[in-house]
Amino acid sequence: MAEIAAVIALGVLGLAIWLVLRTQRTLEDKHRQILSDLHGGLAQQSDRLTSRLSEELNRTRDTLHRLELSIGESLASRLDQISNRVNERLDEGFKKTNDTFVNVMQRLATIDEAQKKIETLTGSVVSLQELLGDKKTRGAFGEVQLEALVRNTLPAAAFEMQYTLSNGMRADCVLKLPDPTGLVCVDSKFPLENYNRMFDRETNDAERALAQKQFRADVKRHVDDIARKYLIANETSDGAVMFVPAEAVFAEIHAYHYEVVDYAMARRVWIVSPTTLMAVLNTARAVLKDVETRKQIHVIREALGRLAIEFGRFDERLRKLADHIRQAHEDAEKIQITGDKISQQFQRIEAAELDEPAAAPNVVRLEAERKPGA
Repeated sequence: MAEIAAVIALGVLGLAIWLVLRTQRTLEDKHRQILSDLHGGLAQQSDRLTSRLSEELNRTRDTLHRLELSIGESLASRLDQISNRVNERLDEGFKKTNDTFVNVMQRLATIDEAQKKIETLTGSVVSLQELLGDKKTRGAFGEVQLEALVRNTLPAAAFEMQYTLSNGMRADCVLKLPDPTGLVCVDSKFPLENYNRMFDRETNDAERALAQKQFRADVKRHVDDIARKYLIANETSDGAVMFVPAEAVFAEIHAYHYEVVDYAMARRVWIVSPTTLMAVLNTARAVLKDVETRKQIHVIREALGRLAIEFGRFDERLRKLADHIRQAHEDAEKIQITGDKISQQFQRIEAAELDEPAAAPNVVRLEAERKPGA
């Protein structure tokens, strides 16, 4: 019995050992399978990650490539724009420099030409001084200048050159002004000899004082001649004009010889220069224009009357047009209201908000609303 028990015990122990070994082997197999599956999963995950990383890298590379191309194109475009602007600025600067150079050359040529003209003018001035040394030549010069000023300012009917008066005296120019002014005689005088002596550098103080005295006497003598020859009662105006064709001589008289000016005014002779004569002539032209306007005042009144009639017609027609526009506006508003009502009815019909009995009265009401608007 003891041996049997020992055999059974050994059998059980062997069976237990076998079960343990089998279980261990099964666990090892499952462990290997798990490790194999884990290794396979990790390999697949690694492949997927590698694939994704590869795709992302490709995408990133493509994006970087496109970005690089875009940046390159943008930089190239920007560089082209900068280059074009630089070229434009350079061209503009070159053009301005060239224009400046051309202008400088033109101005230099103008300066050279002006210098030549100045040299010619210097000779002409010397010739003019020699020419004006003769009294007849000075008289002709003053008459020509006087005629040019008068012809350029007044109409031909308002003056006459070399006009002979009833006493046989001939005035250089006569201004034909309306009454009560009448004929205004203008005579040219050029007291130049003693004027030049006053400003001659070689003249001493005594000679200069004597020249001033003689200059005043010359001017007074001319004033007396004009007052005696050209102031005729019931024929000419009560005043005459003495034309001095040189502004410098006129300025000398009015600035330093006021007693001569007072003497001329007492003799009713008005001393003028080319500039002041222009003011006198412009005043005369304004007077002539005013007289002509007064002569045509009835024509102006008739024209204004016709214009008033036409304006009345215009105002009446404008009022009628405003009434038509107002009526059309009111009709348009009524049509708008009717259209809105019709649109609302259509919307209600589409929404099936009207039933059969209620439709007829609304239709009748629509017809009643349409008749006044029609």
